[in-house]
Amino acid sequence: MLETTPHYLNTSSLMDTPLYQWAKSSILVCKDKDGTLHSNLLCPVNVSEMPLGTLPDMENTEEAIRLLRSMKGSQKPFFLAVGFYKPHIPFRIPQEYLKLYPIENMTLAPDPDVPKKLPDVAYNPWTDIRKREDVQALNLSFPYGPIPKDFQLRIRQHYFASVSYVDAQVGKILQTLDDVGLAKNTIVVLSSDHGWSLGEHGEWAKYSNFDVATRVPLMVYKAGVSSRRSRPGAKTFPFIDVFQDTREHFGKGKIVNSVVELLDVFPTLANLAGLPSVHHCPSPSFKMDLCTEGSNLANLIRNPKHLNREAYSFSQYPRPSDSIQENSDLPNLADIRIMGYSIRSNDYRYTLWVGFDPLHCKPNMTEIHAGEMYILTEDPGQDNNLFDEFGHAALLNKFGTMPSWTESLKQHMMYFSSGLKLKGLS
Repeated sequence: MLETTPHYLNTSSLMDTPLYQWAKSSILVCKDKDGTLHSNLLCPVNVSEMPLGTLPDMENTEEAIRLLRSMKGSQKPFFLAVGFYKPHIPFRIPQEYLKLYPIENMTLAPDPDVPKKLPDVAYNPWTDIRKREDVQALNLSFPYGPIPKDFQLRIRQHYFASVSYVDAQVGKILQTLDDVGLAKNTIVVLSSDHGWSLGEHGEWAKYSNFDVATRVPLMVYKAGVSSRRSRPGAKTFPFIDVFQDTREHFGKGKIVNSVVELLDVFPTLANLAGLPSVHHCPSPSFKMDLCTEGSNLANLIRNPKHLNREAYSFSQYPRPSDSIQENSDLPNLADIRIMGYSIRSNDYRYTLWVGFDPLHCKPNMTEIHAGEMYILTEDPGQDNNLFDEFGHAALLNKFGTMPSWTESLKQHMMYFSSGLKLKGLS
């Protein structure tokens, strides 16, 4: 949330609270039917039985509300960042949220099988999930599983319930903006740090370059810019209790269908808040006091018709080897031998898995281990990898924009390599 500076809150400000320390040290918190405690993936709880009768995200909400109320009547600008733990695993959430998603209504991922043309190096074996007691009890084979369908449905149910739980926390904070009279002159941004696979491609968790793992929600509110000004006296953010009988209908809002990056949030917020423009970073930029690698999206928010069809977003993920290992998801820096660099446009996702030198943090673009190419207009789920089917050279000839993509990848990697060298890491 931005009105422009002194209050700041993120999850780190709560790291020293008794509740957080308990949550960190007490691994066995998930009660089984027989009353015994376990370290499970699926962990609905009775909140009244938790320490202090609460949960970490509820504490975060209460602290954010307290800080907002302290700003009532103040003319000082402020910046408040609020972080939530869920839906990170384990899914330790108030048990009543599961009622919103009856298990009989749950469905599997639309593409629950590992794609036949997916290179091994690109696969995420979801090792962190396998460490949970309830998943270990399934006795799954490594690396592909699969997880039994009934348990897949329960994972999806608990994930959706976790999102609704956090949604309620967000709603309470936004309602407070109304309560203290700040809703009409406060910018609100909602986003996340990563996506999460829920069985797509036979994968779970976040350790890949697929859209489902790299694409995140990004919602921006500024009265009169991203939404119409409400009538006098009307609440901007009325809290809706989903457990009450409600006939509330929600509009879709204004949707901008353009490729953007989270790097764009900073320069966009600066512009919407009326602050001086943030200059784009040169290469290298380590001697600059302030600059950004992102783009100002304010004009795009004001007028979604001004789309940039040539916009790209980048992601990357490391692997220790071509074959799938226990540490494929989270290799230590010293163990990284391959890096998957991915570029996403409006129409394609193109990924190169290339050799990587962990000592100098430098990729070798001539050492191509594997590749992925998905035409999103024909394959939105990214299930049909065309890279090997056509061959790398044929792909470059078939798609006119491909050479610029490859060049963009090279420039993207060289930028960071030069920066690392200046910082003394190479």
